[in-house]
Amino acid sequence: MHPKHPSKPRRIVKVFLGLTAGSVLFLTNSAIAETTVSGAVSVGYEYDSNVSVDELDRSSSLGDGGALFAADISLDHDLSDKTSASASYGYSRIDYQDFDFLSRETHMLGGNISSKLGKVTAGINYFYINAQLDGSDFLTYHRASPSLSGFVSKRWFLRGAYVFGDKKIASRPGRDAQNHGTELDAYYFWRGLRRYINVGYVYRQEDSQAARFKYKAHQVKVRAVQRFEIFSKLSTLELGLRYEDRDYDEPTPSIGEKRRDERVRATVEFDLPLTERVNWGIYAGYSDYLSNLPSADYDQSVVGTKIEISF
Repeated sequence: MHPKHPSKPRRIVKVFLGLTAGSVLFLTNSAIAETTVSGAVSVGYEYDSNVSVDELDRSSSLGDGGALFAADISLDHDLSDKTSASASYGYSRIDYQDFDFLSRETHMLGGNISSKLGKVTAGINYFYINAQLDGSDFLTYHRASPSLSGFVSKRWFLRGAYVFGDKKIASRPGRDAQNHGTELDAYYFWRGLRRYINVGYVYRQEDSQAARFKYKAHQVKVRAVQRFEIFSKLSTLELGLRYEDRDYDEPTPSIGEKRRDERVRATVEFDLPLTERVNWGIYAGYSDYLSNLPSADYDQSVVGTKIEISF
């Protein structure tokens, strides 16, 4: 831990930059505050068996492949020995070969402040997401979430959070919505970070402009992570399963009854470090969306691979 700053620190004129070590050091009259800089760039390819736009309940029932590109950068700064702050920016893009009009570009800005209060850590984070389809504005989303977390034993770590979100979809004002929810996560560290299990529950209530899109949802998830050595490299295998039940508040005119959705998604991902800074990953996922609204009733398989360079 770094020494705690005085109440009114005076920063000297000379500033030293240590970018090669992945950090920026600011010297004050009594302490050194460290800002850690990290990031990654990745390229890859993904095949989707059913290219869809989940936010609009639309699927093509046709498959297509697309090139992937992603980049992100984050800055973490210690405000004191118990309080830290971070900021991040991420960019991702997928360019489909045939469904180019559904090619998606996403920008995400994030910020977080957390502080240790004894054995509990209190934090608040904020995300802003802007997504485009084929170069045109599609989705904007704001998300704010205060949280409490901490270890309750040597192996168990718990986290609880309240979530507020606000989304707007271009040319679909009826789907503009605010949502409120709670998140509960439990982590069991079987062998530290080498092997652990995450079990979570989410409750979400979405209040859309159009009554037929309002719903309440319950979601449960299970995730298992196993790290092991291959060719003296620490590889990661991750398995995930998620179930969501959505119960809509008002009848949907096209079907003459209240809509009901059940969504199941299973994922598997394997990452293998090639060098200290280069990582190769492959992943696959299967989603089964069950709904009494025909356009929202479909299944989907996704497979992909990527090469990531981190700094």
